[in-house]
Amino acid sequence: MTQFDDRERAFEAKFARDEEMQFKVLARRNRLLGEWAGRLMGLTEVESEAYAKDVIRADFEEAGDDDVIRKLLGDLTAAGVDTDEAKIRETLAHKHVEARRQLIESLG
Repeated sequence: MTQFDDRERAFEAKFARDEEMQFKVLARRNRLLGEWAGRLMGLTEVESEAYAKDVIRADFEEAGDDDVIRKLLGDLTAAGVDTDEAKIRETLAHKHVEARRQLIESLG
């Protein structure tokens, strides 16, 4: 085994770890976002948990955050919650930071 092969394997392992961490952060962010929206809509704790799972699944529809934002905006508007895309995007950014912090703390 050459030093180059060892370095290549190390870079591939790091890339895989980074991708897994990013996936976990996004899933946790979406769960936190779903719980936030559930509270705004007046859902029970059980309903909020189920709704948060729906938000996580919505993120698999297309690349980026637009699918999640569309879902939340539609659901919140239908529930009579006064919100807009900018507020959802702002909350999404805050929940992303919170999700990253929670994951880092759980590792340490």
